[in-house]
Amino acid sequence: MIKVGTFVEITNKVLDPEDRSPVIPEETKITPLMMWVRGFTTTECSLGEETEIETPSGRKVRGVVTAVEPAYTHDFGRYVSEIAYVGKQAKEMLFK
Repeated sequence: MIKVGTFVEITNKVLDPEDRSPVIPEETKITPLMMWVRGFTTTECSLGEETEIETPSGRKVRGVVTAVEPAYTHDFGRYVSEIAYVGKQAKEMLFK
């Protein structure tokens, strides 16, 4: 059981495939348009159950709980050696 006030991620179907725009690519057209939102539960719930959350900005949203206390896993990619010297080169060019 997930307690009230727990940080979770929910998903919600925004559009069915047949309701999507006809001008999007075919492989995109055949999938529903989904929304992922993170916030704090307003009621007790379980993973896979529909619930309401309140986002950090105060918005109330309903959806199916897909993750409890989800981590932020994005990054800026692998190291690129050329970028390591850009700042130094820019300073040299600007302040010479």
